[in-house]
Amino acid sequence: MTFRYSSLILGLCLTLFACGGDTKKSLTDYADPTIGGVSVLLETTRQTIHLPNEMLRFVPLRSSMLDDWIDDFALQMPNHRRHWVFGFMPFCTLTPESVWSAPGVCDNEETHPHYYHAQLDGVTFEFTPAKKSGIIRMTFDGEGQHPMRFRSRTPIGFYDHEGNRVVTGTAAFGRPETKENMTAYLYAEFDCDMHDIHYPGEDTKHLMLTAEDGKKVVTMRYGISYIDKEQAKDNMLREIPTFDFDRVKDEAKNTWEKRLGQIEVSGGTEAHKRTFYTALYRCSERMVDINEYGRFFSAWDRKVHEAKEPFYVDNWLWDTHIALEPLHIILNPDMEVQKINSLIEMYKESGIMPRFALTSGEWAAMTGNFAAVWMLDAWAKGLRFDLETAYEGFRKNSLERSMLPWHTGPATPLDTFYNAHGYYPALHPGEPETIPEVDPNWERRQSVSITTVNSYSDWCIAQMAKILGKADDEALFTERSKFYRNVFRTDRGMMWPKDDKGEWIEPFNPLHDGRAYFTENNAYIFNWDVKHDLEGLFSLMGGHEKAEAKLDELFHMGVGTAKFRFYNVLPDATGLMGMFQMGNEPSFHIPYIYNYVGAPWKTQKYIHSLIDTYFIDSYLGMPGDEDGGGMSAFVVFSMMGFFPVTPGTTTYAIGSPFFEKTTIHLPDGKAFTIKAKDLSAENKFIQSAKLNGKPLTEPFLTHEQLTAGGTLELKMGNKPNKETFK
Repeated sequence: MTFRYSSLILGLCLTLFACGGDTKKSLTDYADPTIGGVSVLLETTRQTIHLPNEMLRFVPLRSSMLDDWIDDFALQMPNHRRHWVFGFMPFCTLTPESVWSAPGVCDNEETHPHYYHAQLDGVTFEFTPAKKSGIIRMTFDGEGQHPMRFRSRTPIGFYDHEGNRVVTGTAAFGRPETKENMTAYLYAEFDCDMHDIHYPGEDTKHLMLTAEDGKKVVTMRYGISYIDKEQAKDNMLREIPTFDFDRVKDEAKNTWEKRLGQIEVSGGTEAHKRTFYTALYRCSERMVDINEYGRFFSAWDRKVHEAKEPFYVDNWLWDTHIALEPLHIILNPDMEVQKINSLIEMYKESGIMPRFALTSGEWAAMTGNFAAVWMLDAWAKGLRFDLETAYEGFRKNSLERSMLPWHTGPATPLDTFYNAHGYYPALHPGEPETIPEVDPNWERRQSVSITTVNSYSDWCIAQMAKILGKADDEALFTERSKFYRNVFRTDRGMMWPKDDKGEWIEPFNPLHDGRAYFTENNAYIFNWDVKHDLEGLFSLMGGHEKAEAKLDELFHMGVGTAKFRFYNVLPDATGLMGMFQMGNEPSFHIPYIYNYVGAPWKTQKYIHSLIDTYFIDSYLGMPGDEDGGGMSAFVVFSMMGFFPVTPGTTTYAIGSPFFEKTTIHLPDGKAFTIKAKDLSAENKFIQSAKLNGKPLTEPFLTHEQLTAGGTLELKMGNKPNKETFK
């Protein structure tokens, strides 16, 4: 071999290494915002480009990842999946007036948490974010002029311009007929002069500007504010003082590398790493800090406040209390305290402890009093905040306000009945609704699940009453935490609706009867909703063996009818394994219940099957509505190898990891490592377990053990070892 060829081969090897041949990929390369971009039945995930838990969220607006038409690039998403403001689209065209309503046709997209790239017709489009601002770079290589179109994405909104480089805009979002409304402000600046600035007639909801002829690269920076246009400009100038796109991109990437690097994995497949780090990225979309450098506008009292601390908004607690908030309690406890303080501040301002704390105010969505669950979980795990004020809000929600789904307001006759009789009364099939606050057509009463979820939150309130020394309240809420027993029909072994006379509803099909009695799921899922009293539930079922048999039945039972009929009633019940529903949050803890009935190897088997079936690294890799981290947190926990079955306690149930080594880098500098020796697709069963060198005899960890740092060592094999945990 000559020196020339040996040098060539050496150079090639070095190039491959530098380009990532066998080298470690950056974590932002593993995180792919397009995963889940084609929905199974309901909502797709969105290509959301942003910084972790920060206000600015940029989204290409399209029907799904299979759609090459992008209606607009939304310069801001104020609320997860509900509102988009300030649509923007560049064009390269010979007929600028033809693009007022035209989509951008895209190809060759590249999407990372910190960076977006797409090839449009004649335009290469790039975006990267800062905290409350963003920067766009457009490279024109096609024929024609270069118009830039701004469009309103809300019914109330308009644009203006200052000179020939600056565009300002306002957009009202939320529901103007209620207090759930707010205004977003835009300040955008180009790096070159624009001309032919005009509206389509008298309509100021849309605006078009054209770049200088011959200008090949145009950069636009912009800021967003919920206070005013001047603050939007200030946000932009603080964060993006020049038009240096690459600097902003590098800083954004470094921010994401740090956040994703909180959990380090090795071993496993490349596909598993893509699934894992994409899920971890999704877990940092919400809540978002809307404090704009010392000031924030609060939708709860409609005032501008001065504050040094962050003010976090946009949380759907029905979805996120299960796994997302428990994950951040481990990884980002200081941020969790700030988020909880934000909810307490909302209560102080409005007198309502929020259920869905949107940027634009309280949204009376879904059911439950889950702020109580979240905050008890945080307190039990060592976080501290104004518990007395928080308790006041939880207590009021439980005793004085309505529990009805998709409704907010004072207690109704149904709530009065609940307080007196210990269950929400159900209607018989065909019986007309008598309570005007109930949606009679779709959401309906959801009577059984209203009873089970409030039993859980009341148990949490009882624990907080005990902490605060409120003995009478502790007794009251402890009794209320048992109300779920009033809707468990022992002769059928099922949760079952009951009318206001105390009679069981007949006929009733626990497979198919939907929102009249349950929230988005059926009796087979809400049979296991009693997270706070699993032993009491097992007793009602006849003991551990019968409870295990019922779990087995859940994972093997068919829908009992044509699928289109099933989904006509239960469209949220996606990701089926038997009657288990991977695509909806109330199911998440159920595979781990096998740990509590003495069959942990079944948890280990089903978790691997569910992840590998439903959370693949493709457009189809999300079995249901992701809900801004609600579902992704299940993936993160489960792929690490444990899960918080009962938020509000400090116990984690052990599952089966997907990586040979997982290291959680804790905020205080300690680390907790999970090692899975001999792990493979077949070797998913735990043969033996040691925690810090000592045998682990139960399939559980505590938060104290995790946060103390240490190592969990698991020996894996291809057959269940039923003697591992005794």
